[in-house]
Amino acid sequence: MKTIGIERKGKDRMADTASRQNRFTGALVRMRSLNVFIIFIILFVVFSVFSPGHRFISRENMKVFLSAGAEFNIVAIVVGMLMIAGEFDLSVGSILVFSSWNFYVLYNAGVHVLAALILVLCIGGIVGFINGIITVKARIPSFITTLGTMLLWRGVTLLWSGGIQAGMDLEQNPVMYKAFTGVIGDLIPAQFLWFLAIAFAIALVLHFHKFGNWIFTTGDNRMAARAMGINTDRIKIVCFIVVGAAVAFVAMMQMFRASTFSSRAGDGWELSAIAAAVVGGTALTGGVGSMMGVFWGALVISIIENGLIFMRINYWWTFTVFGVIIVSTAIISKYLEKRRIMMGAERT
Repeated sequence: MKTIGIERKGKDRMADTASRQNRFTGALVRMRSLNVFIIFIILFVVFSVFSPGHRFISRENMKVFLSAGAEFNIVAIVVGMLMIAGEFDLSVGSILVFSSWNFYVLYNAGVHVLAALILVLCIGGIVGFINGIITVKARIPSFITTLGTMLLWRGVTLLWSGGIQAGMDLEQNPVMYKAFTGVIGDLIPAQFLWFLAIAFAIALVLHFHKFGNWIFTTGDNRMAARAMGINTDRIKIVCFIVVGAAVAFVAMMQMFRASTFSSRAGDGWELSAIAAAVVGGTALTGGVGSMMGVFWGALVISIIENGLIFMRINYWWTFTVFGVIIVSTAIISKYLEKRRIMMGAERT
């Protein structure tokens, strides 16, 4: 009897331990966005305290962080949406510089700035459409498709521009200039407001509209989505177009801020954008993610890049940090996804 009692106590203890582990894992899965937000706060405090002279929290740096960081964050937001649909885009950096070159040529040719803006948005959308068509119609993995177009558009831009860096007098368009580079309250730049507006708009579509449901279903199980009558090819192509147009918009925003065309613009953004989405809880296999998670993931990547500079750490360390972040976060995401599936199976 005593042995039976001991065995029962041992089993109860193991069951309690497993239950606590399940509750903890469940909390991590449900509160992924909150976890990323906490990481952002910790990084903000660390960089604020340990940067020499606390220069990280200076007004000047906060303006740079909110403006230049917002440009990358917009790209990360749309890349996250595309990843939820089950696809990648490695060409965002090349689309950005290609769009910048087109804007530079149109503007210097005397085209009205608003007309040039609209034309460049269309060009970005067309490039995204090409990525989407090749991926879904030729049945080529988007990783391969966009790797090829990444090299294509970067090469075309370098060939046509001659690898130049040229200044532009964009301040003579005061309305457009303020719309892209204005500052509210001497602290909040217009770029950050654009970032909030675009993130909010995509979050509404992704989480509160049927098109968002189609994106999640397409990324999670393409065959099941087709069986439900969802045109998965169209969903993916539209997502690619949105990415292309958003990146073209960011290209013009960047040019207004810097008043310069650079043939190296957007270099390395593709992997950083994927890192931001993965940090925010977006599954590499598609079908899982949230706009709030990608939002904070983008800010985490931006603050790491900005903070390491003020910590006087060699900039090349950012690549090492991003690599560690992508691998470790992917492992954690895979573990949490497995636990989520197991917990769902236990309930049924």
